[in-house]
Amino acid sequence: MEKVPENCQVEDALGILVGKWKPIILLHLLQKGTKRFSELKRSMPGITQKMLTKQLRELENEDIIKRVVFPQVPPKVEYSITEYGRSLEPILEAMHEWGSKHALHKMEKANKDIKSIPHTH
Repeated sequence: MEKVPENCQVEDALGILVGKWKPIILLHLLQKGTKRFSELKRSMPGITQKMLTKQLRELENEDIIKRVVFPQVPPKVEYSITEYGRSLEPILEAMHEWGSKHALHKMEKANKDIKSIPHTH
């Protein structure tokens, strides 16, 4: 399929995936299965309750994750990845691989830059 820049859908994809926490939420659900809100919150110590709720709602609105509320007191809510959401797994894996290689590249470049600084005595 020819990719015409004017018809690029990368922006749409990034609109769904971008956010400091969305990829982490998705990886938790992909790798560890269904999780309660409190379990997700505990597994991401830096996220606020408000931000987790916002990110989960956005992913749910895109049919990436499923939210199930159990009618009990106190209410129990579970989140899981949808079948459609599973289609993101290879994309997230590829992004992780590239991110790892990029971090290594930056480290190697920084080391090279340090070695090229002339030392004065």
